[in-house]
Amino acid sequence: MTIAEVSKEFDISTDTLRYYERIGLIPPVTRTNGGIRNYTENDINWVKFSKCMRAAGISVEALVEYVSLFQQGDSTIPARKAILLEEREKLATRLEEMTVTLERLNRKIEHYDELCRPFEQKLEQ
Repeated sequence: MTIAEVSKEFDISTDTLRYYERIGLIPPVTRTNGGIRNYTENDINWVKFSKCMRAAGISVEALVEYVSLFQQGDSTIPARKAILLEEREKLATRLEEMTVTLERLNRKIEHYDELCRPFEQKLEQ
């Protein structure tokens, strides 16, 4: 696939794809003899992985380190797993915080008509 096709398929700008490759968030993409990016299934899998992890809030720095370690081979498996475990813990903490916020918002919405709306009506007068 061309960079334009990958961009459209995954709703990521071509500039972002180039940036991800330049900083090492995804490994170097396969190229044609003419130097044009030609995304293979493996390249696309890295794009999917990066997009998923970034959407979950995993830091660019952690992902760049993970990709770098991956490229160094199996001897880095423990270090890669440690990165994933640490990021999972951070994500679980954020999820807990978001759940508390969602519950608070739901309570506020439930009681909106009886508590907030009368107060707002007084302000309108």
